[in-house]
Amino acid sequence: MNVPVTRRTAVLGITAAATSLATPSILRAQSAGRIVVIGGGFGGAACARALKRADAKLQVTLIEPNKIFTSCPFSNEVIAGLREMETQHFGYDKLAADGIAVIGQAAAKIEPQQRSVTTTDGTVLTYDRLVLSPGIDFHGEALPGYDDAASEKMPHAWRAGAQTLLLRRQLEAMADGGTVVIAIPANPSRCPPAPYERASLIAHYLKTKKPRSKVLILDAKDNFSQQRLFEKAWKELYGDMIERIGLSQGGRVTSVDPATMTIVTEFGNYTPDVANVIPPQRAGRIAEIAGAADATGWCPIDPMSFESKRVRNVHVIGDACLGGGIPKSASAASAQGKACAAAIVALLAGRTPEPPRLTGVCYNTVAPDYGFSLAGNYQPKGDIFAEVEGGATSPVDAPRELRAREAAEAERWFQTITTDTFG
Repeated sequence: MNVPVTRRTAVLGITAAATSLATPSILRAQSAGRIVVIGGGFGGAACARALKRADAKLQVTLIEPNKIFTSCPFSNEVIAGLREMETQHFGYDKLAADGIAVIGQAAAKIEPQQRSVTTTDGTVLTYDRLVLSPGIDFHGEALPGYDDAASEKMPHAWRAGAQTLLLRRQLEAMADGGTVVIAIPANPSRCPPAPYERASLIAHYLKTKKPRSKVLILDAKDNFSQQRLFEKAWKELYGDMIERIGLSQGGRVTSVDPATMTIVTEFGNYTPDVANVIPPQRAGRIAEIAGAADATGWCPIDPMSFESKRVRNVHVIGDACLGGGIPKSASAASAQGKACAAAIVALLAGRTPEPPRLTGVCYNTVAPDYGFSLAGNYQPKGDIFAEVEGGATSPVDAPRELRAREAAEAERWFQTITTDTFG
């Protein structure tokens, strides 16, 4: 495959300026720009590091309640027993060593008029610019019957961590000959190809451990990203073990009943042995608290600066924003974080931000030594990001040697982006 995007540019996304905040007692000083970043995932952590690297005088504070970040990329391999959860864990010590103040609390209140953030322990931080990178929340009312209690029986595993391990244990406990249902929501959602990668890797586990079993995909879409590549891999690797029912065939899930393990669709009901229900999504709750989310549940932004169209001096990056053609992925979030940092540095200096050009790459592993990818370039067009020339996808008809190389490349990509972000 001739992808005109190198692994390093795909991971780093965009060269961007950086800046940083210190401790709460310093935050009130006016000698340097004060930037508060909420959310320590790939977008928020990348933005905080890029800010500090651009200008060491900047006061950058990262608000993140979890001491350890658990990566969603590659968590499907944990579910399939190909990887241990510890390999998904990353800390914030290196960010603190960079001079970033890491506050281990959740943001509870945002007052845009006062430019302040209040954390759960009552600490008040003031800012010149606020960056929201809260990831996703679930749109509970959009799927009747699904709530936190239901997720303990029908795990979503769409936030890596305890749910990932719960789904893995359910697969391990299932008898040979059982059925696993994966319910996939409509877009927009986090990492649109990931449910199909998950179906593939679960099928790999079943093929090797419980070969009489089956994976059934109930899909709220008729078409999905890299569909031809996935379907070819399924036929080649798993035969009829994976079945998919799309939207037009009645695949959209309309409700669930965890008490009876029933999944309801427009055309019929299903009672699987294991139910992986991925519910509809929206921006993380703090975006709504800040007033940055609109009626869609997502956050409209100015693509030139990532500044919210609804709240001044507030920027939104990563899964939470309405990014147009750019997907909700770790690679995209990292690129957005760096571009947002560059825009903030320019704005603090009284300059107009340069138009960002973002690069994102998405790898999918459908079996050990079998992977493929999609790379894209994106830049502002009107009010959104639009895909521009220069991207590429893996060829559908490719030898297994190429699939093996791309699987190895996916692992190197993961090592690079996690080191760049956290290490």
